[in-house]
Amino acid sequence: MRRLSPLIAGLAGLAVMTVQPLCAEEAMTGPVYVVRYFDAAPAAAHKVAELAGKFLDEGRKSQGNTAFDILEEIGRPDRFAIYEAWRDRKALEAHDAASPTTAFRDEMQPMMISPISERTFSGLAVAPPAGSGGRGEVYVLTHVDVFPNYKDQAVELVKVLAEAGRKDSGNLWFDVLQWDGHPNHFTLVAAWRDRKAFDASVMAAHTKDFRQKLTPLEGALYDERLYQVVR
Repeated sequence: MRRLSPLIAGLAGLAVMTVQPLCAEEAMTGPVYVVRYFDAAPAAAHKVAELAGKFLDEGRKSQGNTAFDILEEIGRPDRFAIYEAWRDRKALEAHDAASPTTAFRDEMQPMMISPISERTFSGLAVAPPAGSGGRGEVYVLTHVDVFPNYKDQAVELVKVLAEAGRKDSGNLWFDVLQWDGHPNHFTLVAAWRDRKAFDASVMAAHTKDFRQKLTPLEGALYDERLYQVVR
C-alpha cells in the first residue's frame, strides 16, 4: 500500500506536479521513479512472493525512499512488478548497491525465467494520494507507447486522463511517469479501492474518450496490467 511520504505530503498543496526536462545535475537531485518487471517460474511463484514480501520492508526503510510496493499480477501470480519512488537518483543508486538488494536478487535468480526489466522515469503528472486501500486494492500499471511525432499530443492526453481519473469514485491515486530517454513512452500508475471501482473507471466517458484519441497515435499495443500487493 502506498505511503504518504514526507516528500509527497510536502506537495499536498499542489493539485498536480508537472516535471519539465531536467539537466544532468537536476536529474541527480530531483525525484526519480522506477518500475521493475520480472517473471518467475510458475512452480516457484509462491516462494518468490515470500522473498519479495520479506524484501518489502528493506526497500521502504531505505534512505530517500518515498514509495515502495511489490506487486503480483492478478491472474498471473508468477509475474511481478516493483514500483519505487526515490528522493533523487543518488538514493536509488545507493539502494541498488546495498547488500539486502543484491542478496534478494541473488536468491531470486535461480527461480526467474528472465532478467529483471528495469525502467527509470521522471514524474510527468504526479499528485498526492487521495486515500489508502485495503485487501481488495487493485494496482494498475499501464504502458503507453506512441510514435515520436505524436509525443506532445500524448502528453496532453495522459495528463487529462490522470486528472479525470483521480476524481473517479474509488480511485486512490493516478500518476503519469515519462520514461527517461524515451519521451514518447509513458507508464500510468494507478490504484483503486477494489475491482468494482476499477471496472467502473474503464467505462467512464473520459476513459473512452482517451482511448479513442490515443489509438491512432500508438506505436505499440496499449498494455494495461492489474496487480495486487505482495504482503
